[in-house]
Amino acid sequence: MSATTDRTLADRIKDVIATEPVAVFIKGTPERPMCGNSDRALRALRDSGAPIATVDVLLDPQIRQELSAISGWPTIPQVFVKGELIGGADICEALATSGELRQKLDDALGTERQQTVKTVALTG
Repeated sequence: MSATTDRTLADRIKDVIATEPVAVFIKGTPERPMCGNSDRALRALRDSGAPIATVDVLLDPQIRQELSAISGWPTIPQVFVKGELIGGADICEALATSGELRQKLDDALGTERQQTVKTVALTG
């Protein structure tokens, strides 16, 4: 058995939240968001200079179920900065508009961060 399959899905989700500076659980991919809210959250994060690591919850219905159990947040997208749940699209947009999202990112990750976008696979 590989290391990926030895660990539970919940463990792999927790690892992404804990290790990625900005973890975003969305419907679809950064290149092809499959819902407006996922797209809005991604845009707010990009506009604020966030390094983004996404997980596509549409690949496996268990991802969304496990994620909601971990976070206590029922909807998608879910945005985490340094392990802290920020919220969904509406909250990200409001924080971006006020400048608070950029400040939160600066405080958590520093101002010299690189803006990157990647997709994290939880299965296989």
